[in-house]
Amino acid sequence: MDFENMTLPKLLGERCREYGDRKVAMRRKHLGVWETYTWQDYYDHVKWISLGMISLGLEWGDKVSVIGENDPEWYWAELATQSAGSAVVGIYNDCTAEEVKYFIEHSESSFVFAHDQEQVDKVLAIKDQLPLLKRVFYWDEKGLWFYEHEALMSLQSLMEAGRAYEKAHPGLFEEHIERGKGADIGLILYTSGTTGLPKGAMISHCSYLVAIRDAREIDPLTPEDRYVSIIMPAWAAEQMLGVIGQLWTGVEVNFPEEPETVRADLREIGPSYIMYAPRLWELLCSEIQALMNEARGPKRWSYLFAMPIGMKVEGMKSRRQPVPLKWRMLRKLADWVFFRQLRDMIGFTNVKFAYTAGAPISPDIIHFFRAVGINLKQAFGSTETGAMLTCHQDEDVRPETCGTPIKWAQVKISEEGEILCKGPALFSGYYNNPEATAKCFDEAGWYHYGDGGHIDENGHLIVFGRLSDFRTLASGHRYAPENIEIRLRFSPYLKDCLVLGDQVRDFVTVIVIFDMENVGFWMEKRSIGYTTYADLSQKPETYDLVREELDRVNQVLPGESKMKRFVVLNKEFDPDEAELTRSRKIRRDFVEKKYKDLIDAMYSDRDSYPVETTIVYQDGRKAKMKTDVRIAPCA
Repeated sequence: MDFENMTLPKLLGERCREYGDRKVAMRRKHLGVWETYTWQDYYDHVKWISLGMISLGLEWGDKVSVIGENDPEWYWAELATQSAGSAVVGIYNDCTAEEVKYFIEHSESSFVFAHDQEQVDKVLAIKDQLPLLKRVFYWDEKGLWFYEHEALMSLQSLMEAGRAYEKAHPGLFEEHIERGKGADIGLILYTSGTTGLPKGAMISHCSYLVAIRDAREIDPLTPEDRYVSIIMPAWAAEQMLGVIGQLWTGVEVNFPEEPETVRADLREIGPSYIMYAPRLWELLCSEIQALMNEARGPKRWSYLFAMPIGMKVEGMKSRRQPVPLKWRMLRKLADWVFFRQLRDMIGFTNVKFAYTAGAPISPDIIHFFRAVGINLKQAFGSTETGAMLTCHQDEDVRPETCGTPIKWAQVKISEEGEILCKGPALFSGYYNNPEATAKCFDEAGWYHYGDGGHIDENGHLIVFGRLSDFRTLASGHRYAPENIEIRLRFSPYLKDCLVLGDQVRDFVTVIVIFDMENVGFWMEKRSIGYTTYADLSQKPETYDLVREELDRVNQVLPGESKMKRFVVLNKEFDPDEAELTRSRKIRRDFVEKKYKDLIDAMYSDRDSYPVETTIVYQDGRKAKMKTDVRIAPCA
């Protein structure tokens, strides 16, 4: 393939010529019925939307923002924008109006695609503060029939304008596509911003096409395979596996009806490959463990029989040891007794490849899912590095590592222990931020990842976490809080944890956010009543349960890394309060400043500290709630 001249719209044209109306490209579940779109439908929608925007003044090199749920319309809007020589700016659908304003303003977007009334309201609330924003298009018309705003336009009306423009300008759409080059910027995806304002990574067509070529060499797919789109397209991983991955391989992309119906829809779809963020894998593992721990009768017995066998066999495989015939036979029996029913229950019956990416994950999570027969692999990468820098390969999955570099990537470790990489799939710099761009590349062109790491004797990359997050205790002992946190999240009862302790502290402490559903279920089985999250958080039984989980992790930590004291916070961390990024990563520095007084109390002789929380009701009213948060020893 000529990557210098290839673009995503050109690849769409190739797929349309190859399949036309003979093959389904997309399916969307709506009101319980699956709607289908062929490759010809895909191409036509892209053409009409693109020409509609051109008729309204979209120019080559402009930026267009998209905010909404996973839908075919997002894919259409993206390819339509790129067909006109413009770049797409992906925005997470749960962003606040102020966050949306930052992304639109910083990217200098001239048009915005907004999913529904909720997203339209956000954009219209800030429209007067965005002089460059010309139009707002929406595709779900519910609740918007009587909206009147000069900038507002439905997707149907936009496509009608595109059809009319095509009649007056035949061949213009195809001319625009042919004009595109591989080096053109097709995407601007904003980083999560754990340490400051998000930065817009500019990604060329060539970069991600090189990346998807090499990724598919590791895990080949066919046009008959199916993918389910459940990760936001504003995330680089969804672009790689969904938007771009589909164009490369011709797979069918399926869109569940609602987030609440994903599990049931997965069973209908039967996807061939799937990507979850680490948090989703952790939640799924917690759910399975909690259900099995409380199960009784045959279900409990089959679980207790099968899991040790699965874990034993997977342990031998990960250590590259031969699996004796006895254990191979037992593994088949365990699959028949328990594992196949479990995979069917969670919709993974046909999954050939499953991935986790975006943040570190406990090796225990990978080991658990591989033990039940799910080919879960760790993919390490970022928006800036083609979404995938390293990945596990079949028959060489070592849960404690992130796999080996994929073909395009040169990876090495600096003298300071930082991961460095170089190659054609790297991003083109940060939009409107030359200082940040210059800071992350050295004179030799190596991209400085910011994470510490090590390449083992087998060529596998082991990631230690953000170098900026490493901590040193007063004694000089150095440790990685993130490594402790991912081990804690293997527990079905712990949702988020913030491990603390720096150069002015003598020991390690931790703030715990528990899993409301699993802990609540645990309490109900023991007839322990509670009212709210805050009430449940301070119950002695909750502290006892959390202490057991902390002790499990403490047993494998070196002496000074062991946690000594903990609190169970009276509320969950919330992205709307800037405690989490939109990709659900803890904003460590912000949280430490916000709870500074509580943290100081954890290093005193106090056994509790009053924490004031602001509650926001659905009607917008606010109320203050004060809770005496207990401070307890870990042992």
